[in-house]
Amino acid sequence: MLKKSEMQQVEKYFRQLFNNDNIFLKEGTGKDAPAEVLLGSQFIGVLYKNEDEGETSYDFNMSILSEDLE
Repeated sequence: MLKKSEMQQVEKYFRQLFNNDNIFLKEGTGKDAPAEVLLGSQFIGVLYKNEDEGETSYDFNMSILSEDLE
């Protein structure tokens, strides 16, 4: 689970990377649930925290439905 300070750091990173202040991270529901990534009020994906051999990374997962491409 991501700490609030980590969520704020990643949120800031996303906002700068995509030049968009409407990106928000929301705490996931459940003990090990990933954080939710929102664009405004629209859910766009999830963010996982990975810790391996003393290093931390964050994985963003966004699924795109074929019907959304039409």
